[in-house]
Amino acid sequence: MPRKSQTESLADENAAPGGVAAVDRALSLLAAFGDGDDGLSLAQLAERTRLYKSTVLRLLASLEHGGWITRLDDGRYAVGPAVARLHRVYAQNFSLDSVVMPVLKALVQATGESAAYHVRQGRERLCLYRVDSPHPVRDHARAGDLLPLDKGAGGRVLVAFDPELGDWQKKNRNHYARVRADGYEALVGDRHSEIAGISAPVFRQSGELAAALTLTMPAHRYDEHYVKNVLQAARELGAQLD
Repeated sequence: MPRKSQTESLADENAAPGGVAAVDRALSLLAAFGDGDDGLSLAQLAERTRLYKSTVLRLLASLEHGGWITRLDDGRYAVGPAVARLHRVYAQNFSLDSVVMPVLKALVQATGESAAYHVRQGRERLCLYRVDSPHPVRDHARAGDLLPLDKGAGGRVLVAFDPELGDWQKKNRNHYARVRADGYEALVGDRHSEIAGISAPVFRQSGELAAALTLTMPAHRYDEHYVKNVLQAARELGAQLD
């Protein structure tokens, strides 16, 4: 009989309801790669995913065959060219650079703080674009980061205005009702005790929620006067989105 691990793998912990276990495990291998990882050994992949090495090897064989993983000369494994191709497709679907980045840069220039464009990705939010504050002291986040939906001004705006997240809104009905009434969220110390944020929804011309436009800063530099800048920037962006 196959061995049963005493510790559940990450894929099994976060298995997709009604999904395929082997696919969940293969995806957990891809997710094991992080910033700065130019290659991971078999032992590192097994440790990060909590899968048996024998299982990792079988999954790697399939991923390598499809180009999702490549094996380096030193025996380690790296993300393969298929990931880069998929990233290009993804970026084309979100070809907003020419629209979003100028607005973010203008917002940073006007306030001196960091600006970001967040979209919902499942039960999290993805920082799709970001422009850092010129100040040496600032919050540290990057485009591509996944952040919680239930923490931070940007996450709470996405929850408040997304009709698909009614179950989340019920958890704090009065709070999200206020956010919708105000048209923005401003919080100090919600996601992190030393970070403040102001966020407003970005609506497409059709009225559909597209994203949350968020200005973040150290808590000691929070200025409520920036609300008008964020609201103006969100309206400007929405007017350009079909």
